[in-house]
Amino acid sequence: MYLLNFLKNIFDLKKLYKCIYIAIIPAILFYSMSLFWLKYTGFEVMEILRDPAQQSGESSFIGFLSNIGIWLWVSASAISFFSVLTNDFKFNKNLKELLFLTGVLSILLAIDDFFLIHDRYIKQEICFIVYAIFAGSILIRHYKLILKIEGFAFLFAGLLLALSIFTDLIQSHIPIKYSYSQVFEEGFKFIGATTWLYFTARVASYNQTLIE
Repeated sequence: MYLLNFLKNIFDLKKLYKCIYIAIIPAILFYSMSLFWLKYTGFEVMEILRDPAQQSGESSFIGFLSNIGIWLWVSASAISFFSVLTNDFKFNKNLKELLFLTGVLSILLAIDDFFLIHDRYIKQEICFIVYAIFAGSILIRHYKLILKIEGFAFLFAGLLLALSIFTDLIQSHIPIKYSYSQVFEEGFKFIGATTWLYFTARVASYNQTLIE
């Protein structure tokens, strides 16, 4: 009887179908379509499947801080979207919108960092302007809520990311070694991303009943 109940819980049809539709089928489609498309564009199968460090034979710690920075953006977006999908926000729709917008901005920054969008595909000034407008719009639309929850973290993260962008724009015009300017640029971005993750977590965990 115990084994029967155990198997019944494991293979509950409602849960099984939900897992298949939401997780398994999308994963199969994304994996197979990515493999097909990248192979079609000229990449070898092992180039698509294996980690860059494995292919190059270099250390797994190459780009360590850059990779951790991407994790920070992805974590912030995951927290935001998870909160949006799992809470009803019956006390305040603005909180849901704020979380959704922070999630969108976070995932855009993660994609940019991961694929080097502003370095290789879109003029960096355009990307930076879009991010500034997006962040400014979030602040203007939800400044009361931001100040109530965690105003310092939002502004400090924005300041550091702005300093990172500014350093990136002027580093070819200042009389110091490129590696030194990169230390500051990436440092500003890393600490800014960490602060942004903290801000996102604070918003996601905020008690909705306290919001008027």
